[in-house]
Amino acid sequence: MKKMLVAGILLAIFCGGGGEKPTEVSSQSQEATIAKSILMVIAPKDFRDEEFKEPYDLFTRSGIEVVIASTDTTPAKGMLGMIVIPDIVFEQVNTDEFDALVVVGGTGCAQLWDNEILHKIVQNFNAQGKTVAAICIAPMVLARAGVLADRIVTAHASVRDAIGKSCARCTDSNIEVSGNVITCSGPNAAPDFAETIMDVLGK
Repeated sequence: MKKMLVAGILLAIFCGGGGEKPTEVSSQSQEATIAKSILMVIAPKDFRDEEFKEPYDLFTRSGIEVVIASTDTTPAKGMLGMIVIPDIVFEQVNTDEFDALVVVGGTGCAQLWDNEILHKIVQNFNAQGKTVAAICIAPMVLARAGVLADRIVTAHASVRDAIGKSCARCTDSNIEVSGNVITCSGPNAAPDFAETIMDVLGK
């Protein structure tokens, strides 16, 4: 697993960042026996740092293998300054190798809403009954991939109306679990999002 580097100075804060500096993190994968494998998807720029970091840290601490995918493998910069180097591009994803998919939000995720390759990845995970999770504005990817028709979901307030047209119901809850689909409203609920994914995978 490639290393993540955290930028030392923040140039811009969005969506309630409040001037906080990102916490330094280590992405060294653990040597423990790996029981599960998770694919995390981030935008090539402006992914939301907490929405990546909170799940990533919990997964890796738990001995889960995490593979990071994006549109390319050049360093991706988060909205709060975190730098993440994706492991693979979407074209390289083999859904059979993973137990769950997590799509990270942030303003840059809008670039992924209509990505047909990512839609196919989402559809394959869903067809296999595997966990499909998305946070903030990332549930739009699931909506446009056509996997929310009978689901109750949540998302960032800015996209709830649009997502509501593609699902059974879109709520203002922090977390919704509907079948194999887990959705979250945004960065403030990222720790609960991570814990919920772990709980579902542990069943």
